[in-house]
Amino acid sequence: MEIPQKEPVHTHNLVSWKERISYAVSDFACNLSFQMIGTYLMFFYTDVFGITAAAVGTLFLVARIVDAIDGPVWGLLIDHTHTRWGKSRPFFLWFAIPFAIFCVLCFTTPNLSMGGKVVWAYITYIGVDVLYSAVNIPITSILPSLTNDTDERVTLSTIRQFFGTAGATIVTVAALPMVNFFGGGNQQKGFFISVLILAIISAILLLITFANTRERIQTKSSRKSIPVKQSLKALKKNWPWAIIIFINFIYWLGMQTKSQVTVYFFKYNMHNAGLASLVLGLQIVALLAVVITPAVAKKIGKRNTMLMGMFLAIVGQLILSIGASQLNVAIIIVATLVGYLGTGFVSGLIAVMLADSVDYGEWKNGVRAEGIVTSFSSFSAKLGMGIGGAVTGMILSAGGYVANATQTATALRAIEQNYIWVPIIGFGLSAIALLFYKVDGVEDKMQADLAAKHQKENEEE
Repeated sequence: MEIPQKEPVHTHNLVSWKERISYAVSDFACNLSFQMIGTYLMFFYTDVFGITAAAVGTLFLVARIVDAIDGPVWGLLIDHTHTRWGKSRPFFLWFAIPFAIFCVLCFTTPNLSMGGKVVWAYITYIGVDVLYSAVNIPITSILPSLTNDTDERVTLSTIRQFFGTAGATIVTVAALPMVNFFGGGNQQKGFFISVLILAIISAILLLITFANTRERIQTKSSRKSIPVKQSLKALKKNWPWAIIIFINFIYWLGMQTKSQVTVYFFKYNMHNAGLASLVLGLQIVALLAVVITPAVAKKIGKRNTMLMGMFLAIVGQLILSIGASQLNVAIIIVATLVGYLGTGFVSGLIAVMLADSVDYGEWKNGVRAEGIVTSFSSFSAKLGMGIGGAVTGMILSAGGYVANATQTATALRAIEQNYIWVPIIGFGLSAIALLFYKVDGVEDKMQADLAAKHQKENEEE
């Protein structure tokens, strides 16, 4: 049955450019530090700190078990936080510096036994993982409170993703040269100083986000603490939320397996580790997709835009398989450009579609719980990244990978499997899930109904 459409009701609360940029630098800050961890920490553990690939894979998996608890807990804390600064915004103030400290500790190399090194890695990596949730979940949970205008949400998320991608690109291009420059041949020293600089910048930027953003969309339910049982009602039959959370999980599983073996692939398969920075730097092409995402989404819808991105990502991986089999740098570069163009469309829309699921949960169940709904974004992404890390470690270990040695043919195939084929599975399953996402067709009616509901609630107070 076709749902009758109402004219959407938009509140005139467009966000200023100062606030847009201040919101966006939060993702730039997170990516400066966490991209370093996601891309280089496994390599650092195996080839610099001296931990086995199997032990690192197990660590990443155990950390995800912790995330099964800490992600939703942060969401509930946000829903129970009420300060003069708002619900989500204070978390940038409280946890920016602790997050930065643990980023540095992850790349610190104390002189310990092998067992001691593993314990140190567990404490620091799980610590930074938990604190990452503390500053990253609020980036998503604050979006529905910044504006209720759907186009403005896309704009905000696009600018955020632009800055986030820029931060990730800077790290992937500059990290190894920074390590070489500051270390002078000592990778332990080089990694430590490089991460220290990035962490300080990250903390400052997160504090700027706190200072210059405002939570202006306040509903009757969002102005009071929501009991846990009631907040969970926002998830009841919230199929858009379930679909996006699944996509966030499987997409980042594939992305993580690729990113963390990039250095391995170029060091051992291509025999040119320096190419890793160049190829990772091509991520800048994703900015093109991010910039045009609002226009494309307005024309063909958010779901179809993301679906197009998944298709391009798959095509890029298939081209990459040809380049890898021929050890052809030109083909690998073309494949990487196509892939990054696709992922640019995807990453810019996940936060927007999660914000829409906050509205959908309120529309269907009468409960608005920004914290618990969006907290699963960080949980699902980190679960995917963690399982991706575990998969990478297991495949490398099964292939007989030995750090800083000439790799066997089996080990080289293991690296290639992580770099090419696991991501294809992630992108393909994400595309299938998107076929069941139907929010775009009811969005105008949903926003009109919610605007009327909020207006009535405000009049009654």
